[in-house]
Amino acid sequence: MDCPEDFIEFAAVEMTRLRRTAFLLCGDWHAAEDLTQIALTRTLLAWRRIARRENAHAYAHRTLVNAYLGQRKTRRAGEVPIPSVPDIAGQPTMTDLRVVLLDALSTLPPQARAIVVLRYWEDQSVEQVAELLRCSTSSVKTQSARALQKLRALLDQSRPELTLAD
Repeated sequence: MDCPEDFIEFAAVEMTRLRRTAFLLCGDWHAAEDLTQIALTRTLLAWRRIARRENAHAYAHRTLVNAYLGQRKTRRAGEVPIPSVPDIAGQPTMTDLRVVLLDALSTLPPQARAIVVLRYWEDQSVEQVAELLRCSTSSVKTQSARALQKLRALLDQSRPELTLAD
């Protein structure tokens, strides 16, 4: 199958954004690469059916989230819980903070994690997230509130200097 020139341009522009979103969803760069490739491959296969090229980003994004949620349903996470987080002395660096935030994010169920990433990382509206995940806006609001509450509690426990703004 020949790859259309406009798809090559699209993939070059969108790949980094899709990969970052995938990493936030799954917490693993290798899995994020796989999810990005799945999303781009499925977008390429549907390229002729995507009537307006402005819709290509939404299609790729939805495919990415669906691939993530589909993998989470069929495969158990390879993470092994540990009883406590090791103590770290001194002021946290940006890397330390990022690790703590990613660890906290990884405790959320897949749907809630997708909602948090799409709402607060991708800066999408409640309606956009609801449409993308094919659920109601009230479900997005409820799951978002619960997820943020859980993240706040985890961050308060593990790192008191971290707080999520209300």
